[in-house]
Amino acid sequence: MANQTTNGTCFVIMGFNKKTDFETGRTLDLDKSYLNMIKPAVEAAGLKCVRADEIVHSGMIDVPMYEQLLTADVVVADLSTSNKNAFYELGVRHALRPYTTVVICEDGIKSFPFDVNHVSIRTYHHLGEDIGFSEVMRFTRELTKAIVEVMKKTPRDADSPVYTFLTRLKAPELAAAVEDVVAKAAELNADNAETFQPAATDIAQTHHLLIQQVDDAQKRKDWIMAKSLLSTIRTLRISQKNEQREDPYILQRLALITYKSKFPNETEALLEAHGLLNLLDPQTTNDPETLGLWGAVHKRLWEVTAKSQYIDEAIRAYERGFYLKNDYYNGINFAFLLNIRADQSKNKAEAITDFVQAQRVRKEVLSICEQWVTNNPAPANKNAGSKEMKDYWSSRYWVQATIGEAYTGLGEAEKAEKQLSEAYANASEDWMRESTETQIKKLKPLLDNSPLKFIKEGSETNPAS
Repeated sequence: MANQTTNGTCFVIMGFNKKTDFETGRTLDLDKSYLNMIKPAVEAAGLKCVRADEIVHSGMIDVPMYEQLLTADVVVADLSTSNKNAFYELGVRHALRPYTTVVICEDGIKSFPFDVNHVSIRTYHHLGEDIGFSEVMRFTRELTKAIVEVMKKTPRDADSPVYTFLTRLKAPELAAAVEDVVAKAAELNADNAETFQPAATDIAQTHHLLIQQVDDAQKRKDWIMAKSLLSTIRTLRISQKNEQREDPYILQRLALITYKSKFPNETEALLEAHGLLNLLDPQTTNDPETLGLWGAVHKRLWEVTAKSQYIDEAIRAYERGFYLKNDYYNGINFAFLLNIRADQSKNKAEAITDFVQAQRVRKEVLSICEQWVTNNPAPANKNAGSKEMKDYWSSRYWVQATIGEAYTGLGEAEKAEKQLSEAYANASEDWMRESTETQIKKLKPLLDNSPLKFIKEGSETNPAS
């Protein structure tokens, strides 16, 4: 069952040896809980497991213990016997980290403090001196599954009541990361004293290093870290320039990361991203990037709220972006949303108009994509692992997937299947194919419920043909 590779660390909060639960009078051997269930479960999840008594240190245990509570990828807190130290350390962890804390306890406990009632607690059955074999196997599997799920989820849910209720609070590890980058920038500038200019150079170097940190966090899909770092960049640039108008690139990227974070929940994250993009005058801008993001945010707001004003705003954004940029991304989204609005409309004439316009837009998108394929043959470099080849096939995937979606929307199933099969064969990541399959799955019912059925037989040429 054990995973042979370690992908992080887990710190275990709990008592040691035999402890008496004064509420029930029972004495539990907590080492049996740790050695028979908790540690095997953690290691099976691919993490290095450590308890306070296993930390090698000199001097007081407090420093390495607090470091573990701050930096451990996962903390498992066993509250069995209502151990005061365990409750305190759990509180410290909840104050330091928004997520990846798993709370467990043996099932004989009578009650929990009010504050702990806000968190999910997994229980196991302890016999006192030992734990039954079947219970060991059951709970070990359950704990391993819980750790794996909490680690792989992106974005991660806040399991700390502190960060759940204080939604604007920033974790200190994020602030520390920023301080490290600023310190590194100062060191680099000090090494180049001849060209060092205290204000501009220091901030420029800090900005460069922070952007690298944002890139790394985004690759890991650590959206909360990326958001905190990019917010720092935004503050630095405003203080440096002392201008009211902000950098559009920073606002656009911050809006993207904000709505991807889904923190503290998806709706609030989308509304926060909406507020950031509003600073770029999306109603009048001619910037296709702003319009694309504005459309994406409103599209998702419609999906989570079902409010019609969001779908209308998303359509306006994608339409303007498409005609400004003449690109397949805005175009295929514009067509899809027209089909959604047609499906939702109670006015038959308006539904038919949106449906027909969607078909026409898809024909334009096909022309754009086919031109891209003609103008962008595969690079001569045959090294499949090169960045050039990876970038090319990633771009080609989305072009072919878009062609497949366009043919699907036009009712040309055979052509669509051919393009989608070729695209799937070139997908470098599973999520790319999953994203396309989800989109096609959403599109097909909209086509099956075509409003063109309201056109009387014998009328002029079918607009969909």
